Amino acid sequence: MRRPRPPATPPDFALESALDGPVAGVDEAGRGPWAGPVVAGAAILDPADTPAGIADSKTLSRARREALYDALVGCARLGVGVASVAEIDRLNILAATMLAMRRAVDDLGVVPGHVLVDGNRLPELPCPATAVVRGDARCVSIAAASIVAKVTRDRIMADLARAHPGFGWDHNAGYGTAEHRAALDALGVTPHHRRSFAPVAARLTEA
Repeated sequence: MRRPRPPATPPDFALESALDGPVAGVDEAGRGPWAGPVVAGAAILDPADTPAGIADSKTLSRARREALYDALVGCARLGVGVASVAEIDRLNILAATMLAMRRAVDDLGVVPGHVLVDGNRLPELPCPATAVVRGDARCVSIAAASIVAKVTRDRIMADLARAHPGFGWDHNAGYGTAEHRAALDALGVTPHHRRSFAPVAARLTEA
């Protein structure tokens, strides 16, 4: 397996420093998988007490993400928001993602002065917010939020994998790998599959 490649320029506090605080970064994990919830993370960092090496979670190994998550728990204000499979199927994945992001900000326990959100869309929030394209590579608060979201979701999927062996969710996180496709054909659709996603819907039709 190819190792994640670190970004050429690490994210920094440039965006946060131009805003009135506290500034929260927000990012999500799990928009594309066929199974499991979508999870958002929110993070308010202290520039004087922030772990070194924070970067977009996709550029980090699992072990490094886990270590940074543990470090963030000890020094940052964090929030997590989850939108369930039922909400994804009822609302659509984009709306469910926005809902998870709003829940993550609510979970911070304080109303931020400003929120920086990865991507080009904003959820409804109780404070000013800015969408930042490729924010997880540019903004350290968004990068921290991406780690929180990814680690939290990976742990959820590992728990679901124990309850539903054969799909490989502990290592494919519910994405549509060949292993997952074969398990869907052999074992069928579980309550944790997104029925609104075409590969799952097709198997329900076949059944």
